[in-house]
Amino acid sequence: MKVNKVEHPLLDVKISLLRNVETDSKSFRDILEEVSTFLAYEALKDIKVKEIKINTPVKKNATGYSLDEKVIIVPIFRAGLGMVNGVTSLFPQIKVGHIGIYRDDNTNKTSIYYNKLPKSIKGAKVLVLDPMLATGSTIIDSINLIKESGPSSISVLSVVAAPEGIKKLESVHPDVELVVGSIDEKLDKNGYISPGLGDAGDRIFGTK
Repeated sequence: MKVNKVEHPLLDVKISLLRNVETDSKSFRDILEEVSTFLAYEALKDIKVKEIKINTPVKKNATGYSLDEKVIIVPIFRAGLGMVNGVTSLFPQIKVGHIGIYRDDNTNKTSIYYNKLPKSIKGAKVLVLDPMLATGSTIIDSINLIKESGPSSISVLSVVAAPEGIKKLESVHPDVELVVGSIDEKLDKNGYISPGLGDAGDRIFGTK
């Protein structure tokens, strides 16, 4: 599995703001969107384009480019929703699928309760959005579901990831790319990433 740890000092600063317990929900949402744009740029740096002819104010039939590959994003409920605007700011026309998965904090078992993927996902490049890759179970189950629709490739975009989750994801889906802002120290005894972000869903929506 390709693990792409994005290196940029501005990204490091923004992730530090996300980690800070003093960052309020509105600021957390805004910064998460900005970080998501960083990650999307990196995930799409090799996207296929084709040459087209355009007219500029100065020259007719100048060389331009347009996308030659379908791209679909799939946020995982609920924290993944906080990353959507950061990616759609790059591609307003991009299609968005949704997967809802619940993880039981006591057993760490997951169950899918919502699945709505675009019909055009076949042959598309799919970006799975989830701010945190912790145990890996949620993302693995989501990828299992997405692969049934036949995408051309899958990249997971996460702000922070635990080594345990990366190892587990790689063991099940070695063909997937992980684009991540920070690889953190470990999972704690409760299965949370340390130092992590806390509960990203709660911090996005102000529910705790």
